[in-house]
Amino acid sequence: QVHVVDSGGGSVQAGDSLRLSCVVSARVLSALAMGWFRQTPGKERELVAAIRWSAGSTYYADSVKGRFTISRDDAKNTVYLQMNSLKPEDTAVYSCAARHDYYDGSFYHAAGYEYWGQGTQVTVSS
Repeated sequence: QVHVVDSGGGSVQAGDSLRLSCVVSARVLSALAMGWFRQTPGKERELVAAIRWSAGSTYYADSVKGRFTISRDDAKNTVYLQMNSLKPEDTAVYSCAARHDYYDGSFYHAAGYEYWGQGTQVTVSS
């Protein structure tokens, strides 16, 4: 079984930075891919960034490329989302999610992820 706990949100000003953390409990981390999603009221969850744990390969949504960085720390079983140059449109609930590499479902959509954190609010004011 896989357990995911995300944290690190807060209220910041435009241009500021935040780092979100996602602690993962799993038997085999290397078999997982991790994603950070965000959601605003009335909209579907959007994949912001993702990383394949074993290969370290990453994906970023166009809206965050150059500003956000996803990374993993094997020693701490933790995935980070470093968010720089935050904009008001980045305001959302951010959730960490995990999927096994063999899981049937799109890597790029929420339905393709098996395990979810509780979510953390990020609010960026202008």
